[in-house]
Amino acid sequence: MTERKPIEYWLSDMDGVLVHEGHPIPGADEFIRRLTASGKRFLVLTNNSIYTRRDLSARLASLGLQVPAEAIWTSALATAQFLADQRPEGTAYVIGEAGLTTALHEAGYVLTDLDPDYVVLGETRTYSFSQITRAIRLIERGARFIATNPDPIGPSTEGSLPACGAVAAMITKATGVDPYFVGKPNPLMMRTALNRVEGHSEATAMIGDRMDTDVVAGVEAGLETILVLSGVTRKEEVDRFPFRPSHVLPSIADVLPMIGDRSGD
Repeated sequence: MTERKPIEYWLSDMDGVLVHEGHPIPGADEFIRRLTASGKRFLVLTNNSIYTRRDLSARLASLGLQVPAEAIWTSALATAQFLADQRPEGTAYVIGEAGLTTALHEAGYVLTDLDPDYVVLGETRTYSFSQITRAIRLIERGARFIATNPDPIGPSTEGSLPACGAVAAMITKATGVDPYFVGKPNPLMMRTALNRVEGHSEATAMIGDRMDTDVVAGVEAGLETILVLSGVTRKEEVDRFPFRPSHVLPSIADVLPMIGDRSGD
């Protein structure tokens, strides 16, 4: 493989890397502490569009992980930035929660069901059939279809929940219109994250627990990729994919030796 530059910028998935089923993964707190002490810029990425980054920062803090809000990048924020770049001060009909609606408002968007420029589908734990029906009719009338992420299911304490990708498939089946997915594995999510840390692909690492989202997005964006086996992808599954991560490690604890710490710890 081509020799890469030292890692100066870090991107990390959240679920399956730093937390799992509401608990911090051993080593996650030290990973955040070392990155903070090293002065290296980093972002925690998530396809979850339900929460604002302030909400997520508070939720992580309750688990002992001190991640500042500005170091969190969600698919909702990436979607809002994408739409603001494509059609500044546009209008959107939104199916989603505070993370998505807040991001769009802050990007200058007006949320409406009256002839919107876009239908924007995000995550919510209470998908409404009437909202989905409204989205279908607006798309049929010419609204452009955007979705925050393609994940078909999401976790809950009771088991799997239908997620954005599954609901998007229903809308596509009804309209014949495919959405543009902004979140992982779209490398657009990685490029916007790189811009946030003002990093360069050849000096940036992406840590994830999924080959089909985190690793492929990192590979397509030209990043060094680290697969940790504490989440979705199992070790025996790695060779099934036509692309490979730069490193396969048991967990975030095994990433710690790769972080330089200017504090001397």
